[in-house]
Amino acid sequence: MKQYNKNNVPRARELRRNMTPWERKLWYLFLNKYPIRFQRQKLLGNYIADFYCSKASLVIELDGGGHYDDHQRIADLQRTDILESTNLRVLRICNLDIDRNFRGVCELIDLIVRQSLPQSACSADSPLLRGGQEGGCI
Repeated sequence: MKQYNKNNVPRARELRRNMTPWERKLWYLFLNKYPIRFQRQKLLGNYIADFYCSKASLVIELDGGGHYDDHQRIADLQRTDILESTNLRVLRICNLDIDRNFRGVCELIDLIVRQSLPQSACSADSPLLRGGQEGGCI
């Protein structure tokens, strides 16, 4: 999905400057150190993804309380369907999971990324499999 709505550029910049506490936690404690590149507030079509990994074709969306009313839930489902129709995988994570099970969230992201990469990228000496914070795994 290389095309994007240029009208969303100012909003994406604003969102990068004003990340939610849960986005900041996931970004600064895990994703920005991860050995496979992630981008934050990435423009994809008419959407701005919270986090995006091109190599894994993965979009990560963090959902706070506003995502659970009927109108927003329907909009999120439509957004997910559109992104998945472009061969992207969408992983939705509840903010409560960031608070209560951060390690599990990071392990899930790592697992999904590793599963999406060619086997050669996940060899035994790969930084993804070394463990420890410096390798991007927990």
